[in-house]
Amino acid sequence: MRLINKVALVTGSTQGIGLGIAERLAKEGADIIIAGRIEDERSIAAAEQVRAHGRRVCVLAGDISDVATCRYLIAEGVARMGSIDILINNAGVEKSAPFWEMTEAHFDRTMSVNLKGAFFTAQAFVQHLRDTERGGKIINISSVHEELPFPNFTAYCASKGALKMMARNLAIELAPLGITVNNIAPGAIETPMNKNLLNNPALLEKLLCNIPLRRLGQPEDVAGLAAFLASADADYVTGSTFYVDGGLLWNYTEQ
Repeated sequence: MRLINKVALVTGSTQGIGLGIAERLAKEGADIIIAGRIEDERSIAAAEQVRAHGRRVCVLAGDISDVATCRYLIAEGVARMGSIDILINNAGVEKSAPFWEMTEAHFDRTMSVNLKGAFFTAQAFVQHLRDTERGGKIINISSVHEELPFPNFTAYCASKGALKMMARNLAIELAPLGITVNNIAPGAIETPMNKNLLNNPALLEKLLCNIPLRRLGQPEDVAGLAAFLASADADYVTGSTFYVDGGLLWNYTEQ
């Protein structure tokens, strides 16, 4: 097991990609901090799924659009688990709206969760690593839309584009501290966030025509790469985005 005795904080890990990553890291030996917006039946169930792999688990709740929550997740995670070695910035939101109808609240919410939350959670994590004089791993779950335009999702694309540059910049700035920073950019993954797509056969078929592998991804497809980047096998990997999209990015055409 590549992550034995490591502790990983995974934001937005009560379902979907985040839960898939939490489970995979636990299988690799890591103890897990499940972080979601609220503590409810879903977060408790997620913790039980991860605990079934024989690792320590704790659940923390809070809205990462609030900087105080970002700092709380690190401080409380350390208090409960002893330390944190791996940060997976997975929490994210998206909402469809034509550019001319996008509200300030919509824009602010998207940026606050997708970008500000990742930024300040990473900042608190880095301060913890500096205090304990250790290296660590930061992995941001971005999107193919850090590169690929997505009409009617301009705020979402802007947040993910910024996340790409944040990772590249932090990789250089944090390298002397032994901290690596990488992005994983999923394409179309079968998660609750994509329920509208899954319930629209015509739209789904149109998308599948753009994916050379002719299927949607699964959370496990993303989780395997996250486990690699979190491990010592990736100690010389930093400042990069890795696409998990079945070839979508390089085959996409508007139809």
